[in-house]
Amino acid sequence: MREILMESLLKKAKLDKNIILVTGDLGFGVLNKFENELPEQFINAGVSEQNMSGMAAGLALEGFNVFTYSIGNFPTLRCLEQIRNDIIYHNLSVNIVAIGGGLSYGALGISHHAIEDISIMRTFPELRVFAPCDETETLSVLNEMIKNPRPTYLRIDKFNQNIICKKPFILGNLRQIKEGKEVAIIGYGSILEEALLASKTLEKEKNINCSIYSAHTIKPFNKESLINIVKNYKLVVALEEHVETGGLGSLMSDIFVEEKIIPKNFLKLNLSNKYSTSIGNKEFLREKYKIDSNSLVDNIKSFYE
Repeated sequence: MREILMESLLKKAKLDKNIILVTGDLGFGVLNKFENELPEQFINAGVSEQNMSGMAAGLALEGFNVFTYSIGNFPTLRCLEQIRNDIIYHNLSVNIVAIGGGLSYGALGISHHAIEDISIMRTFPELRVFAPCDETETLSVLNEMIKNPRPTYLRIDKFNQNIICKKPFILGNLRQIKEGKEVAIIGYGSILEEALLASKTLEKEKNINCSIYSAHTIKPFNKESLINIVKNYKLVVALEEHVETGGLGSLMSDIFVEEKIIPKNFLKLNLSNKYSTSIGNKEFLREKYKIDSNSLVDNIKSFYE
């Protein structure tokens, strides 16, 4: 999805000279065109993410709408103090773009496994948190970031997704990717491709119909959107390529308690709270840590046995 994001950002930046892209010495295969065509709106801050964030804050104070760009944990965990004190505290128009959410860069090891970011970033007051699952959502989020500039975190996958859905993007609302009657699978990002595979298997083997929803907006999150869904299903599943603590499952649990809503059955499928000790592509790691389509099928089947 990074190619789609950058192609669209380039088009918008050509029309708006206040859009600035800052990279931490990464992404040249994707960013070369932007740099070549708009050199005065592109900055390479070097392998210095804290400085990159401080620089972005300074540019935003001068009226620019700034996008910082790097892989997974680098634009977030390495510079949390600058994000907190420089960007969010001053409510600046800085958009933190993290490529390779979850296990996208699984072969590069734990330093590149972005599995705590949603939990950490959603704790910051006034910071929007987006995690789109496909091109449509990615472009919709980009439009929102440009139309309403303010502190924003965007987590997208390294690769383009083949999730096809004509339902419109509505800020904060859960977006239905697939319609079903018995089970609601709610997730964000590319892990929803596993949900789609699982739903086909469940329908074929057990005649179990699943609805799939994209939680593209983690913050602000529309509680009513979730509550209206939960009432209609025998089982609700929170699926995420992220640790358990503070993720989507935790967010949903908080809402259930606050709103006194009790799902008939509720399952959280995630990376638990353990770091990966293995290296491999995301498909291998998803299977190993049981967040792949087969594991999802097995967990849902258990509720019908």
